[in-house]
Amino acid sequence: QKNSCVLPEDLKNFYLMTDGFQMTWSVKTDDTPMPLGSMVINSVSKLCRLGGSSMYTLPNAPTLADLEDDTDEEGNGDKPEKPHFDSRSLIFELDPCNGNGKVCLVYKHAEPVVSPDTEIWFLDRALYWHFLTKTFTAYYRLLITHLGLPQWQYAFTSYGVSPQAKQWFNMYKPITINTALLTEEADSFVNKLDPNKVFKSKNKTPVLKKKPPSQPPGSQKSHTSMTSAKTSSLAGNSSRK
Repeated sequence: QKNSCVLPEDLKNFYLMTDGFQMTWSVKTDDTPMPLGSMVINSVSKLCRLGGSSMYTLPNAPTLADLEDDTDEEGNGDKPEKPHFDSRSLIFELDPCNGNGKVCLVYKHAEPVVSPDTEIWFLDRALYWHFLTKTFTAYYRLLITHLGLPQWQYAFTSYGVSPQAKQWFNMYKPITINTALLTEEADSFVNKLDPNKVFKSKNKTPVLKKKPPSQPPGSQKSHTSMTSAKTSSLAGNSSRK
C-alpha cells in the first residue's frame, strides 16, 4: 500500500507460507567449521525500496537516481530493458548477498500506474544491472540449485565469479560453473566409458606342452628285453660273489 504496488502471485504465496527465508551451511577445515553457503530471502519488513531516498543525511546529498544515465542501452536485441533508479521503476531488495551486490524485485513500469509485471535482477557492487529471471519461482530454484555459494549471482554476469569462488564451484557444483560448455555440447559431461575396452581380456596364446615322440611297438619290445637281460646278468653276478 505504501508504494502502490501488488506483490506477484508466487512471491505473495511464499510470504503467506513463511515471512522470509535464511539458511546457511558450513564446511570443516582442520576440524573448524567455516561458513560458506548462504541463502536469503528478506522478510516483508526488510523488503526495502532502493533509490527512493538518500544514503546520507546531508542536505542535497546524491541518491541512486542521480546516477541514472539515459545513454545506457535499452533493450537492444534480446537484452531486456534495464531497471531505472528514478521514478520509472520500483526496486525492492530481496537478498543483500553478503555485501557482494543485491538481488532485487523490479517493477520496471511504474508510470503512470505500477505494472504488475515483475522481474528479478542482480545489482553488482559497481551498480550495473544483470538480468536473472522473470519470476520469483524461477529465481528461488536458481538459489537452491547454486546452494547459496559465495558470489553465485556473478555467474550470470559477463565477467563471472572470482577465482576464489570458482574453486568452491568446482568442488561443489562443477557442472553449474561450466554451463557454457553444457549448452554448447550436450554430452560434454557424459561418462564416455567404453565397457568393451575396460573389461577387454588380453588374448593369451596357450602354451602347448611338448609330448615325447611316440616309439614304434617293436622298439619298445626290444628295449624291454634288453632291460630284462641286463637285470638278469646283474643278478647272476651278485649270486656268484
